[in-house]
Amino acid sequence: MTIENNKAALAAAGALACLLCANAAAQSSIELYGLIGTYLGSVKRSGEPQAVTQLNGGGLTTSFLGLRGSEDLGSGNRIVWSLESFYRPDTGEQGRNATDPFWSRNAWVGVEGSFGRLTLGRQTNPMYQQMLQLSPFGTSVVFSPLATQSFVAAYGSNVLGDTVWNNVIRYTTPRVGGVRASIDYGPGEQAGRAGVANLGVHADYNDGPWSAAVSAQRLRVNILTPLPVEQKAWMAGVAYDFGPVKVYGNAGHAGIDGGNTSRLLDAGLSVPVGARGAILLESARTRLTPARGANTQRRTTSLGYDYRLSKRTDVYLIHTGDKKTGAGYAATNALGIRHAF
Repeated sequence: MTIENNKAALAAAGALACLLCANAAAQSSIELYGLIGTYLGSVKRSGEPQAVTQLNGGGLTTSFLGLRGSEDLGSGNRIVWSLESFYRPDTGEQGRNATDPFWSRNAWVGVEGSFGRLTLGRQTNPMYQQMLQLSPFGTSVVFSPLATQSFVAAYGSNVLGDTVWNNVIRYTTPRVGGVRASIDYGPGEQAGRAGVANLGVHADYNDGPWSAAVSAQRLRVNILTPLPVEQKAWMAGVAYDFGPVKVYGNAGHAGIDGGNTSRLLDAGLSVPVGARGAILLESARTRLTPARGANTQRRTTSLGYDYRLSKRTDVYLIHTGDKKTGAGYAATNALGIRHAF
């Protein structure tokens, strides 16, 4: 074989190798991503004796690190997966708290195609996830009145359970005409107790300036006791972007047979200020009706200014006021920064 033939063969082999690499890259992918955020503030909730000055991780978004990937199976189908871990950048510790598992935010694998998506594993509760589009403060468990009154113990935890569910089988439909729906089932995994399971049904709508979502769930806790506690909850909300202002509204209800019931109303708005800033305002009120005793109320209101330094980084200043029946008004004031990567 001549030198010229050798060169031609090497060139052909190199071209084939490049083609195979490109094909492999098209068939599968892995992405590293996440968010880091911190805030400095004076924090006090209604009923607490004194404010606490603290530097905390998270803020408008809980800090997390994630890996996600996919593999092309052909015919428009692919394997998808996600592994995400919360962490606390103020201390360097893993998780939102000491009880969190390592992959505390998400840990699931599934398949998707023209039929929709089927995923299995630990997954974010859509009732919580929908707050991202229905609250000006998103899913913040520090500053969003909707999220705090729904899921945070210090504000009453109207909805039982975590913002993430274990052992979930989820089917999500394709988006059709702006509408997408999903159903979650989480087996209780106790021998002889097949009926002890969590169930959620959800739907959301996005089309132009409109966003809307409705979510209902049945949560069972204390599954090792003879009579587990069962809570049924629903939440519905809508948002509309007028351009000069975006408005939000939500309503929710949660109840335990023979136990407490709660009713939540929430309203908010965001107003653009220049090309990079926005004023955020939201207020939520929960009315709690116990099985015995008098009704109580709690109102939480947040006012903030968010300024985007770049596409991935923003800074914000937020005041949150909190007042519940039988206790005085309490204020939280915080300055924070977050960066997505």
